[in-house]
Amino acid sequence: MKILINTFYLLALAIISPKVIYRIIRQDRYRAGWRERLGNIKRFTDKKCIWIHAVSVGEVNATRLLVDKLSQMDGDYEIVISATTDTGYARANAIYDGKLKVFYFPFDISWIMRKAFDNIQPDICISMELEVWPNLTMIANKRNVPVVVINGRLSDRSFPRYKLIRPVTRWMFSKVTLFLAQTEEYAERFRVLGCPAERVKVTSSLKYDTAEISDSVEGAEEVAEKIGHGSERLWIAGGTGPGEEKIVLEVFAKLKQLEEFNDLRVAIVPRKPERFGEVAGMIKDSGFTHVRYSELKESGLKAEGKPQIILGDTMGDLKKFYSLGTVVFVGRSLVPMGGSDMMESAALGKCTIFGEHTFNFKQTVNALLGGDGAIEVKNGDELFETIKKCLTDIDYSEGISKKGIQIIKSNQGATDKTVGYIAELLSD
Repeated sequence: MKILINTFYLLALAIISPKVIYRIIRQDRYRAGWRERLGNIKRFTDKKCIWIHAVSVGEVNATRLLVDKLSQMDGDYEIVISATTDTGYARANAIYDGKLKVFYFPFDISWIMRKAFDNIQPDICISMELEVWPNLTMIANKRNVPVVVINGRLSDRSFPRYKLIRPVTRWMFSKVTLFLAQTEEYAERFRVLGCPAERVKVTSSLKYDTAEISDSVEGAEEVAEKIGHGSERLWIAGGTGPGEEKIVLEVFAKLKQLEEFNDLRVAIVPRKPERFGEVAGMIKDSGFTHVRYSELKESGLKAEGKPQIILGDTMGDLKKFYSLGTVVFVGRSLVPMGGSDMMESAALGKCTIFGEHTFNFKQTVNALLGGDGAIEVKNGDELFETIKKCLTDIDYSEGISKKGIQIIKSNQGATDKTVGYIAELLSD
């Protein structure tokens, strides 16, 4: 099996290498962390070790409270964090600020992963959501290191694909010590794919616990000052994907044709930094007054007047923009990309809107929509009507906001359950 897996990886690497090289040269991605990706990882201490792996920004954010709780457990452990993407790595460094060892996840090729295990010497491996890698689980299994999947989920899109390779998933999942699923539906999917039923538990989602329920965010006042935000209404389109900025600009143009929305401004915050330039060009072509927030942030200057459109082209400031919004549209959801994190906006007490393509956040979406704590739209016309209603019917939009916060509070508690299971495994 090891030879088969390694052969598959090497063939896949040969196929995708042109795309990787293109992104290194043209998009300035994947340039860092190659020593770590090859297993050359050096910890801070020689203590017992808890290795947490989170793919990108959303998963990294969900580790915050978990790390705090794990740090308070009996026993003296060093906690290390790995991430796959550049944005996830940057976010982990921003959150933990040198207090934890943060590194790029090593390639799951057997000799590279063995080197990583030799260097990290983990006492337990914790993977976020569904980061189950064959060689990692196989090596951990041979070394009697528990592997735990936490905040586990299998989306509607992923589940049928995994069913096609059920013999492989059955072999791989048999080496995972424990699956902690967000919902019973996800738990059943793990069982169907071959995970022994006694190893599957339901804990809810860690993201409910890390959602910052607040009416203010540190640093938001600085953003407001720089963009000239005052009493006027501000629509935030956050985490947007290809095709959505055009829809947002069209809806904004229609709203601005109505006299009652003379004061309305919009901030567009694309999900991927490599798209900032592309979206800047679209905004420029729209004919509205505009400003790039990166230019204000780098120069220390304030926007002249009140630009009608603000491009949020910096990393780490989305929550600050959300906190200033009158109404929020959460992107990558009007196009079939799976959605962006809508819990962050709802927790800030914002009237939250998203499209129907949210398969990456099914549990959150079901909870929010089921309790009338958010609004789903199917296209630009519905987005226009919904934004219009939310901005003019204050009782309606405030009701959505309050219910969103209540739903998040009622679903909290996953972190304590997760830590309890991890502590039990470490004490065995």
